[in-house]
Amino acid sequence: MFGYVMINQPELKIKDFERYRSYYCGLCESLKRRHGLIGRSMLNYDMVFLVMTLSDLYDVKDEERCCRCIMHPFRRHCERCNTVSDYCADMCVLLSYHKCVDDWNDEKKLNRWILSRLLRRKAKKVEKLYPEKASFIEKKLNMLSIVEQAKNTPIDKVAKLFGEIMAEVFVYKDDFWKEDLYKIGFYLGKFIYLLDAYEDIELDLKTGDYNPFKEICRNENFEEQALQLMTLMMGECTDAFERLPLVENAEILRNILYSGVWVRYEQVKSRRHEKKMKKEQNQK
Repeated sequence: MFGYVMINQPELKIKDFERYRSYYCGLCESLKRRHGLIGRSMLNYDMVFLVMTLSDLYDVKDEERCCRCIMHPFRRHCERCNTVSDYCADMCVLLSYHKCVDDWNDEKKLNRWILSRLLRRKAKKVEKLYPEKASFIEKKLNMLSIVEQAKNTPIDKVAKLFGEIMAEVFVYKDDFWKEDLYKIGFYLGKFIYLLDAYEDIELDLKTGDYNPFKEICRNENFEEQALQLMTLMMGECTDAFERLPLVENAEILRNILYSGVWVRYEQVKSRRHEKKMKKEQNQK
């Protein structure tokens, strides 16, 4: 369900892409340092967005260095690490652990069970550092599992739960910016949930798994309905985002919110259209 909040690279200046990549590599380094190689595998684009937002908002001092790593052994690259990247690394592990547990409980995916066991000890360490956040996230994920099993839960109600989880992660401090960060995380979380459901609808129809779009996916105007819902979520998200006094990373973050998040949507829509055209051609 993670990995949708990405950049639109062709629309970025080279210097901005290099800056984005330095934060990406910095988060990767924080994951490895705090949680080992298994932690590094939990890296996702969504948390890079959060690192860049919080680092800019709170004017956090970055530690920069150029190095090689196991992923890029022959090419030196720059890393930006700070206290925010450490926080986001912890949230990556915590969210990934609970998602694996949820997948095992709901679908009995063996690989999810194995990964959850590998992450368990690391997640417990994070829970000790952020007990309130950890308790809230676990509670909301349990509720999400329950409403998904109910099968007929309204779209907005189920997406709201994932939105609340992301909102909790986005609120870094209890301060003046708490409300706007909450709204960004809340609506971005709802968007991620809806886009994930949009991408998986065909597979979920075959397997019988829950999908909030099942009731409307056969409607003639399904594409318009899905797009309208996701556009509404991003509209609310960007409205809160624009109230933040961001400077250094603002243009990169705008690239993500106004363009990058739609890259995956366009890819899914294009693949679905191609399949539909091939099916119609085969029926002729």
